Amino acid sequence: MAAFGIAVLASGAGTNLQALIDAIAGDALPARIVAVFSDKPNCAALQRARDAGIPAVARSPKDFASREAFDAAFFADVDAAGADLIVCAGYMRLIAAAEVDARPGRMINLHPSLLPAFKGLHTHRQALDAGAREHGASVHAVTADLDGGPVIAQARVPVLVGDDEAALAARVRAIEHPLLVETVRLLAEDRLRLRDGGIFLNGAPLTAPLQLGANRRLA
Repeated sequence: MAAFGIAVLASGAGTNLQALIDAIAGDALPARIVAVFSDKPNCAALQRARDAGIPAVARSPKDFASREAFDAAFFADVDAAGADLIVCAGYMRLIAAAEVDARPGRMINLHPSLLPAFKGLHTHRQALDAGAREHGASVHAVTADLDGGPVIAQARVPVLVGDDEAALAARVRAIEHPLLVETVRLLAEDRLRLRDGGIFLNGAPLTAPLQLGANRRLA
């Protein structure tokens, strides 16, 4: 049986991509990355993919007349890779609803906040401005609503006195990696399924997001 195939979408440094690469190499994740796709031809994530021997594909939105035209070409490339799951790991573009709707239950996104709080950009600044005592990251199913799909799993960190955006971002980034790896692992093992607009764990509906524990496992 072929290994569970992942297509990773990224726009920046690719640290979460690297976490997946390392987990697969260390036999902690029973999957393979079929390709990495980006809207930024020069981003570091693509070089991480090449260094790991993974196909790296880029398209520039500037080459297309509209967001919809870009997304149609971009996701045609993604589909051609034959992935079981599409993982948005630092992919910074809004995806056209038609492309999301065409792939129900096959796309997840890592977002740096405890959704539904602090959607969109600058989440660490939003958390500090709001006086939040707790912050973190969420993995959610992708829908046409910005950061609005059902939340699958979360990891939490405290907001400390004296935190600035950089300090808080670093603390969140450290838990993003195991959160993403563990979520993908459950999907790859077919223990976690996204279907009918809901999330199912071991065949039962998930009534609240899974939480990452100190042992770096989801429960």
